Parts: sequence; C-alpha cells; structure tokens
Amino acid sequence: MAASSAVTTLCENPNEVFLDVAKLLLTYADNILRNPNEEKYRSIRIGNPTFSTKLLPIKGAVECLFEMGFEEAETHLVFPKSASVDQLKRIRESIAAERDQRLRGGQPVQPVIQAATTSGSPPAPESSGASSLPIAPPPPQPSSLESSMSFFVTLQSNFQHVMLYENPGLQQEAKRHIPHQQLSSAAEKKLKEAKEADPECKLGKEEFLVLELLRWFKQDFFSWVDCLPCGRCGGPTQNAGSLSPSTDDLRWGGQRVENHYCESCKLSTRFPRYNNPEKLLETRRGRCGEWANCFTLCCRAMGLEARYIWDSTDHVWTEIYSASQRRWLHCDSCENVCDKPLLYEVGWGKKLAYILAFSKDQVVDVTWRYSCKHPEVLSRRTRVQEAWLLHTISNLNAARQQSLSPQRKKELTERLLVELVEFISPKKAKPGDLGGRNSGSLAWRIARGETKGTDTATTTQTTGYVFTPTEKEKSDKFLHVRYSASKDQYCRVSNSCEVIHSWDNCVWKKESVFRKVENDWQMVYIARTEESSSGRISWKCDFSPVGMKIKSATIMANSQTFHSGKVCWSLQSGQSTTEFSGDGKMQLFPNLSGSSEFIIVAELSGGEGDASWQHAQLFRQSLKETEESSFEILIHLEDA
Repeated sequence: MAASSAVTTLCENPNEVFLDVAKLLLTYADNILRNPNEEKYRSIRIGNPTFSTKLLPIKGAVECLFEMGFEEAETHLVFPKSASVDQLKRIRESIAAERDQRLRGGQPVQPVIQAATTSGSPPAPESSGASSLPIAPPPPQPSSLESSMSFFVTLQSNFQHVMLYENPGLQQEAKRHIPHQQLSSAAEKKLKEAKEADPECKLGKEEFLVLELLRWFKQDFFSWVDCLPCGRCGGPTQNAGSLSPSTDDLRWGGQRVENHYCESCKLSTRFPRYNNPEKLLETRRGRCGEWANCFTLCCRAMGLEARYIWDSTDHVWTEIYSASQRRWLHCDSCENVCDKPLLYEVGWGKKLAYILAFSKDQVVDVTWRYSCKHPEVLSRRTRVQEAWLLHTISNLNAARQQSLSPQRKKELTERLLVELVEFISPKKAKPGDLGGRNSGSLAWRIARGETKGTDTATTTQTTGYVFTPTEKEKSDKFLHVRYSASKDQYCRVSNSCEVIHSWDNCVWKKESVFRKVENDWQMVYIARTEESSSGRISWKCDFSPVGMKIKSATIMANSQTFHSGKVCWSLQSGQSTTEFSGDGKMQLFPNLSGSSEFIIVAELSGGEGDASWQHAQLFRQSLKETEESSFEILIHLEDA
C-alpha cells in the first residue's frame, strides 16, 4: 500500500479549506463514476471561475486531479477514456474518508491507496510522509492570474505525463520494438574504437548508445507527417481544420484530430494527434510532439536516464544524462541531432522564452542551456513572475522527491548545482548549430519561422572545418577521409578510424544545402534547400600548419542528377580551378603535387518544377548500404 502524495498534501490545508475543496473534487469524481459515457463530465475548463478561485490556489488540489487521471488538453483538463477508473475511485475514496473523519469531528487520518499499475495510468510516486512545502503556487498578481494558472497546469500535466515512461510493462513493450542488442553492440564497438583512437577518451557507452538510438529512430522506426496521403486515391491532401475525436481517439489521448482533405476525391482522412506513447509505438508517425514522446520512452526502455523537454515556443525534445561527462545532453529525434543546444536559437531563429525539463524525479528550468542571448530571452519571459516560477518548481520537486533516498536527493542536488554553473555563462555558437530545421515540409517550417540558415545569407559559414594532419597523419605522411551518407559520418581512416558525426561538421562552407532522408524510399542524399535556385558546399584541406605539402592526391565524389538538374564539381588550389566528375570513381590529381592546400567545391542547380531541388543530389545512397563510401579523399604527403 502506498500513500498518495497529492492527497497527503491536500490534507495539510486548514480544516475549512480542506472541506470545501474536497467537496469539489468529490463532485468531479462522482460525476464521472455516475455518468461514464457523458463527455461533459470528463472535461474541466481551466478558465472556469470555480476551478480558478476555489481549486487552483489550494495546495494539493490540482495534483489530486492529475493523480485521478486527468490530463491537460489546451484550455481544459480532460479525463481520457484510457485513464484508470480504479485509480479514480481510489483517490476519491481516500479524499472521502478524510472528509468524513473531519466532519465527524475526528482527527485527520493518513490517506492510503493502492497505486494503479496499468500502462494507461502509471503508479503515482510513493510518499513516506507529508511534504513540508505547499504544492500550489504562491498567489500571483490579479492581472497575471489566468496566465499563471495556465502555466501551472502545463507544469503539472507534463510532470505527471513523464511518469508514463516509468511503467515497466510499457518499457518492455517499447523494448520489443527496438533492436536493442544490435544497437548496444554497435555502441560498444564505437566506444572501443574511440578509446583505441584516444586512450584519454572519457566518454561512456551511453553517449554512443543514444547516437545509435537516434539514428535508428529517425531512419528506421518513426516517420514525419505533414499531411497524410488520401485514404482513397493516395494523392496529396491539405490540413482543413479539425474533426471530432472518436471514443478510441480519446482513449489514447487524441483530443485533437486533424482533417487531411483531398481536393481530388473530396475525402477526409483523419489524423489523430495521439499523446499516449503506447499508441505511438503502434502508429510510429507524427510531428515533434509524437516524436519526442515516443523517443523519450524508448530511451527509458534502453536504461538511459532521460527527461522530456518542453519549449514554450512550440517544440519538444529529449535530454539524456551522461554519467561519464556529468551533464545532460540535448537530443532531438526529429533532426537526429545530439548535443547541439543552440540549434533552435541560432540555427532555426527561435525567440526562446521558457524551456523546462521533466523527469520522474524533478522539473528543471533549462532555458539557459539553449541560448547564447540571455538578456534577450529574459526580456521575453513575461508570462509569469520569475519568483512565482522558482517557487512553484521548488514545491513540485519537494513533493515528488519526498520518498527518495537521501543519497538520491543528494545526487539530484549536485547535478542541479552543476547545471546552474553551466547556465551562468552563455554558450558560443559552433558551425554545427547554424543549420535551419530539416524535419517537416518547407511550408510548415516557413510558417513556424524555423528556416533560418536555409538561405544563402544565413547558411554561409564564415569559418568552417579544415582538415589538418594530426600527429599520427603527419608521422605517416598520409591523410585518408571517407564520408558515408547512410551513416551520416566521416571516418578519418588515417587517424585510427576517428569518427566525426553529421555531414556539416567537416564542411568548410555551405550555402542553401541540407541532408534529406526519404524514409519511404529508404534513401538519403544532400540537396539544395527547397526555396533556392542553387546550392554550394565545400571541404578544405590545409597542410601548411604542419610544414607539409601534397605528394599525390586521389579523390572520389558521388553525385546524381535527374531531368535538367546539374552538379558541378571543382578543385581549387591557389589560382587554379579544375573541374572533375562526380561519377563515384577514384580520380588522381597530378596538378596538386607540391601544393599545401586545396578546396573541393560542389555546386547544385537546375531541375524542373516544384521538385527541382531534388534533381541535383550529392551522395545519394540507400540507408541499408552502410559499408559503402559516398565521398573519399586520399592524400600522400611529404615535407615542405
């Protein structure tokens, strides 16, 4: 038997306050139990005066609703079809027992309930005693009441939702879908390679495991949805507003259902926006909300310590804790990106305000990890008062952590201190943070203002990556680099097979290009961005810093064109420029002998119609061809 932390906190209110709010909570519960098929009783409007004045300010009251099974749905709290009625009854009976005791003039009793264990309603955190702090936020100023109320419900809803990821049965179901042994073996292999290449490497297996999990999730498991193909003719559709959710939609948290309408055959295809990760393991599609929701569950199923990240500017993602680095790593499954926290502000041009991390143990305001413009962000944080937010988060954490061991509490406190130190100094943007968003259609990204970095003015890197010989390469007088499009990684063969992830992390300059993954065709390639007439990408090698020059140079590049698309490859060294073919064959360049540096340039242009950007492609490769190289550079060196 486990005590309900929410009911325990509710009992700390003065007698008169407790009796009033208990009566209201029992009414909500009884309406559902007596009228299980009446939708009106399953919904509570957040702006309702009774809710905002008589329930929200009372500590423990909103928490009781969440423990009953209510979930946030924009302007309402909703009791979904998937919620456990048994759990609702247990919380209701616990409140009723306490209320009856007080009405009879007896002493308050310690409420005890049995936590639910179904995948639809995860067990509530255990409590060993009453919290010493209230859970409800301090009273906000009258002018900010509605905003604070809405924000508080968002905090509570997310904090309750992440407990779904802790359900053992749901984790087991997720693991059934994941090729966990394959991913784990690949992570161990890459960890071994990293340690052989760098004996001082301090990374652990979890970093490589999450990279493998990100790659698998995006390339093999989940798919992005802008608009579903027509259910009758298979043609394109347009989002034409909302449809009413069915009973089954509501069961899986699908309060919103989009109407994807086909102009050709006048058919509406339904797209429910499911919020239950168990359902998402089945559908395996959606936008960032569904991606982050399901991916965070998969991380927990793989034993990674993960938390769900909510951004008030309408995006969500995941963070993974690295024990070896003693810090949290940013992971965006939509983009297959790890540890690039400035991606949103610098790369997408987002105007950030509030970014919060939710895990089974705590809520943390992590906004400052994702910004290099702290004063600007602070000026936009006007939705709630900073003192209110700090106090509310502190109280939420106190309630959730009251049953944790002293050792775990100490560990969480130490981690938080490390984070706070990290947040003091704004980060500086790196070249890898400059790209615009890749997931979603161009229209969708433009509508959200997340295409920064996809036009010529903003994607050009003034200072990019330069291949310069390492000590080993200098000693061996040999540089050998291979890029695999399917793996999206460079392998520096000549430097003990050093691996560098992401196509743009070794690029000298880029203009209006991005990496496109076609999950339906299982193909990947680099193309120019959809709104541009041309694109350009280059790689640079410079051997002068180590006092060496080129003895011989061999290069292989692979490109493909369709219709009138065009790819022009050239090699620039000093004042000379040599054009060459991207036919996938190794080519020797005698004219580079004696030079100390060169730049390889690929220019993409041409094509026809709306899909013209796809008619010139670099490194087109099947996602299943993991052993073949798409691009290769071999340089034999000699002393200058």
